[in-house]
Amino acid sequence: MTRRILVSCYSLVMRLLVALLMLLGLASPVHAEALVRIVGKDFVEPNGRILRLKGISLGNWLMPEGYMFKFEVAKSPHQIYGAFDRLLGPERAAQFWQRYRDTYVTEDDIRFIKSAGFNMVRIPLHWRLFMTADGEVTGEGWSLLDRVVGWAAATGLYVIPDLHAAPGGQTGINHDDGPGYPLMFYVARNRDLTVKLWRAVAQRYRGNPVILGYDILNEPIAPYHDVATLNARLEPFYKRTTAAIREVDPERIVILAGGQWSSSFAMLGRPFARNLAYTYHSFWASTQRDSIQRHLNFANLHDVPLFLGETGELNDEWNEEFRRLHEAHGIGWSFWTYKNLDTQSTIVSIPRPDGWSEIVAYADGARKERPPQDLVERALGQYLDGIRFRNGTVRWSYLASLGLRGGP
Repeated sequence: MTRRILVSCYSLVMRLLVALLMLLGLASPVHAEALVRIVGKDFVEPNGRILRLKGISLGNWLMPEGYMFKFEVAKSPHQIYGAFDRLLGPERAAQFWQRYRDTYVTEDDIRFIKSAGFNMVRIPLHWRLFMTADGEVTGEGWSLLDRVVGWAAATGLYVIPDLHAAPGGQTGINHDDGPGYPLMFYVARNRDLTVKLWRAVAQRYRGNPVILGYDILNEPIAPYHDVATLNARLEPFYKRTTAAIREVDPERIVILAGGQWSSSFAMLGRPFARNLAYTYHSFWASTQRDSIQRHLNFANLHDVPLFLGETGELNDEWNEEFRRLHEAHGIGWSFWTYKNLDTQSTIVSIPRPDGWSEIVAYADGARKERPPQDLVERALGQYLDGIRFRNGTVRWSYLASLGLRGGP
């Protein structure tokens, strides 16, 4: 008992030290020996307790997705940026996005997430915020990620960085911001850039106890591409990336997603390194065991932990049943997503601005004439105000369906 108390105190001191360093703008030079690790099928904290992950993804923040703006055509990040360039002009659009990223996730959001009962945030990343097209490791994403990691350290949350958009695209659909085909698996330079980026992330956060692990690729290899060729390339890429990470952050958990939108581990073999976890995504599936049996089989065969990396976006009843199914099998989860525009199926709902339908119509190309200037200014101003935590609507029933705090 005394040893556990000492380890817990050490872990708290390390978190507070990391928080101070982050807030002072120092990246994270701390080499902490006390990290979450993998033991069999479990995530285990430094104090020896099994960690049951209860997470939420910070979608649309560093990786915008069109449907979260209610766009139906301008779905990928470059299409969204293009729409705002047409609405505002490039210079004012850049100002919009800077304010957007400074406001969408703030310390208020992180504190609320912790107070609601979550113990982890998963952060989708777009590579272009962290690296130039020439491969120089720089960009505004670093300071934004540092800031949230610092807040997470201060509040007691773990963080999982997740590469949602890799160079060239790893999925072959709009949310990887590629050309509509998973070119990362075909173009060596794209793979090189991706490995370089992950090594830079690992170098920056080496030994940082707030980082739970690195989620290498979001939903790789859509099922309608050449899966026979691409599936065989997934695990070799994971091996190479893991080796690069472990060169600088040797004890860090690496999280491997299955192929076909993170739905299958059929192309993956036995663990090739220590401290590996395996993630899958599942939306609107059966809430009975049959929907996850293939994943349970994989975990049982290889004695590895599973992590439900994305789920949700249906209704409270389904949320609760699907969550309970996973918890009954010891599987941690991260729901999608924390904040969204005018919806019941999220934790915080952003109010819909006046005239937003005109913004959507223009962004999607259904309206050829740019909306009046006063409408654009009013709608986007209301949107930027609405994304602040204090102006959103907390969906308490959604939280209750996750077994978390269900009321103010």
